[in-house]
Amino acid sequence: DRQRDAGRKPAETLAFTGIKPGDKVIELVPGRGYFTRLLSKLVGPKGHIYALSPPRRPNAAPDSPDPVAATQALARQPDYSNITAQGGPLASIQVPEPVDAVFTAQNYHDLHNAAGLDLAAFNKTVFAALKPGGTYIVIDHSAAAGSGATATSTLHRIDPQLVKTEVEAAGFVAAGESTVLQNTSDPHTAAVFDPAVRGHTDQFVFRFRKPGGKAAH
Repeated sequence: DRQRDAGRKPAETLAFTGIKPGDKVIELVPGRGYFTRLLSKLVGPKGHIYALSPPRRPNAAPDSPDPVAATQALARQPDYSNITAQGGPLASIQVPEPVDAVFTAQNYHDLHNAAGLDLAAFNKTVFAALKPGGTYIVIDHSAAAGSGATATSTLHRIDPQLVKTEVEAAGFVAAGESTVLQNTSDPHTAAVFDPAVRGHTDQFVFRFRKPGGKAAH
């Protein structure tokens, strides 16, 4: 994981989120747990991380890791006992308490590729899971301005403006954006797995807030 720090800038990124010790956080699609580990330490023993993974894809390679099992293994480690690993359809977010933040990194574009997922309803489910004043953090690879969702399944990128439009349609208000992962030399024409850009794509970091409550700083 330390080898990925230069490209992900975790200290600056997590500082921008406003997530703090004691917070309850949903992490959507944690993957191999890069941010899950960091979020666990950030919220500390009085906080909690609900790591929600979709089920393994039916067409996945036989030797590909099971995303739910990987997070469950992490949660069993004593140093990460404040993590609850859950698996299930992305359309359903079920946690036992309202949370302070929902966080997802490099996954939002794939919501457009999920068969049968009603994205408008999904964002409303995220909204409902948050406490008033809670935050929704979305980090993803930038596509060309005006491209909408046309590159989500080919280049695995998404137009930042589309994300703003979709999330705000669910009732959220914009609460800031960071340029910490911006790379103006990325032409937005290569797939994010292309060796020419992998690990240093141009990325946006957005923070949205559910109205009400006390806004995070």
